Amino acid sequence: MQTITNNTGNVSAYTFADDVTITTSADNITTPSFIIGDMNSGNATIHTGVTAPDGWQGGKHTYDGSAWGNVAGWVDPKVAQIAVLQAQIDALNA
Repeated sequence: MQTITNNTGNVSAYTFADDVTITTSADNITTPSFIIGDMNSGNATIHTGVTAPDGWQGGKHTYDGSAWGNVAGWVDPKVAQIAVLQAQIDALNA
């Protein structure tokens, strides 16, 4: 597996199978399916031969080239959205 991390904080943003070709340039990172416009050869690193932790999600984990970690304060986007919707429901019921 491969992961692309931000150079600031080593946050793992994407994972791909080892056989996926990822191309970096000064402008962006290109994958077979999409272009990552906010990451490039200057602000991101592609790590190959990694094994993502169980429950991996973009932005949830860090990878420093040898070890995985957890992002402090990370909140599952689904949980955050549920909280927003619940607040809206509570406001409507008030």
